[in-house]
Amino acid sequence: MTAIFRRQRWLLTLVGVLVCGVMLFPLYWMVNVSLTKPQNVISTPPHLFPTDPTFDGYRHALDTQLPNLVTSLIIAFGTVLITLAIALPASYGMSKLRAPGRGLIMFIFLLAQMIPGIVMVMALFAIYQQIGLLNSYPGLMLANATGAVPVAVFILRAFMLQIPDELIEAAKLDGAGEWRAFWAIVVPLSRNAILTASLLTFLASWGDFLNARSLTTGNSIVPFSLGLFRFIGANTQDWNAVMASAVIAAVPATVLLIFAQRYVAAGVTAGAVKD
Repeated sequence: MTAIFRRQRWLLTLVGVLVCGVMLFPLYWMVNVSLTKPQNVISTPPHLFPTDPTFDGYRHALDTQLPNLVTSLIIAFGTVLITLAIALPASYGMSKLRAPGRGLIMFIFLLAQMIPGIVMVMALFAIYQQIGLLNSYPGLMLANATGAVPVAVFILRAFMLQIPDELIEAAKLDGAGEWRAFWAIVVPLSRNAILTASLLTFLASWGDFLNARSLTTGNSIVPFSLGLFRFIGANTQDWNAVMASAVIAAVPATVLLIFAQRYVAAGVTAGAVKD
């Protein structure tokens, strides 16, 4: 029986490797084409490996897209700060303070996730036009945070529900007020959930195209997603530069996922509790 289980385990491992290989092949091909000279991209049959690699595509991509990369980083980190500034107190109020109407609020948050993005961006465009937030960093940060806050509240609230009330009561007996207990007890214990919400918010803002396309005009503020869209349209024959831009776009998200994966796993699985 042990030999049978061992063979089954090896078979499942092999199947898993094959499935991962198929799913990751487009990523490999993106890197491969980014290192291939333009005249070799359309060769028949295509090269599975870059036999004569070149970094010209990356140089071209960085020359044109580096300012847009910085713009997206500023917007993404700003969105994370705004989202946490709203979601952390809201989650604490709905989990530990038992704020009245919390059930209705959570339902509204859930309902907000079902509204098509194009509807939201049309409303935001009309509002921004009146208050002067078009073509601005705060405008894009607030627009991205609009969709990120409900998700962050769901994650943070589910985690905070697991924090024993006795810890907060003990802090209050020692003289801590509500805000002191929140910052000294709840926030440090919610580290995994905070990192999870921050990462999901960053990734959503980093990959946002709808808000970037609809709430900006001209070239004063061009997020990376919009810059990549324009770059592809202007370089339809220069595929190694196009793929190099796509590789560059994937780097920040990949680095964050590698360093934060264990915290994300802990933060997501911590939400399996009953209210």
